[in-house]
Amino acid sequence: MADHLAEMMPEKDFFVGIDSDGCVFDTMEIKHKECFCPAFIRHFELQAISKYARAVWEFVNLYSRTRGENRFIALLHSLDLLSGLKEVKGRGVNVPVMNGLRAWVKEEQRLGNPSLRIAVTRTGDRDLEKALEWSKEVNETIRKMVRNVPPFPLVRESLTTLSLRADCIVVSSTPVEALRREWEEHRIASFVRLIGGQEMGNKGQQLRLATKRRYPSNHLLMIGDAPGDMKAARENNALFYPVIPGREEASWQRFHKEAASRFFGESYAGDYEQGLIREFETSLPDEPNW
Repeated sequence: MADHLAEMMPEKDFFVGIDSDGCVFDTMEIKHKECFCPAFIRHFELQAISKYARAVWEFVNLYSRTRGENRFIALLHSLDLLSGLKEVKGRGVNVPVMNGLRAWVKEEQRLGNPSLRIAVTRTGDRDLEKALEWSKEVNETIRKMVRNVPPFPLVRESLTTLSLRADCIVVSSTPVEALRREWEEHRIASFVRLIGGQEMGNKGQQLRLATKRRYPSNHLLMIGDAPGDMKAARENNALFYPVIPGREEASWQRFHKEAASRFFGESYAGDYEQGLIREFETSLPDEPNW
């Protein structure tokens, strides 16, 4: 699937990568609270500490600077944070360490179910089996649960503007199947040339495959709601536009009214972008306040 990114030749002078969950669609809360977290508690036997497991999962995936990271990395971060809580230690609950998954995450470039399934078949590792079972349930629950969630206001109008002058693609850590379903459900898939997901590598890798040596750096823009989106932009010398968590409507209003025209007018870089990034960086904490 990554070959599709590498083979994509420019049709426009500008390029825009766009994250999906939490950026285009208000789906982060429903996916993590109703799909990811219940499966997290069930598959990893965290029922006795479910209150703390839920708080940790939501902090890691929604309300901190690790928001938006790959699900398997987020799983390990959540287990680590949970195991360190004194309340969890006091209850004598053994939080899984998942060493097999840790090794796989370090070795594998494309952290998705297809590559994990191959690793399970090759190794028979129980940690990998458990992670795959959890991830498969998450996908199935999302398929059943998440629907009728339209794009944020002014997303469609912004995509219309962007697609006239830029090659646009989705750059996401969500499985491609779910992305296609959501973008097609709301009839906005036609605004992008390609939908990139976790099977194509991380966000930085997706951007690199799609843009390397094809566009001037001031003609590259990544739109996202998480620090990982900004990191992917910086790795590829691209500009970054933040959709600020909790202020998504205002972010898209600002993009539609001024940021898009600044990008195409080549006056986005510098003080304007840095002001947006300062605002974004103060919106998500590094540490929980527990």
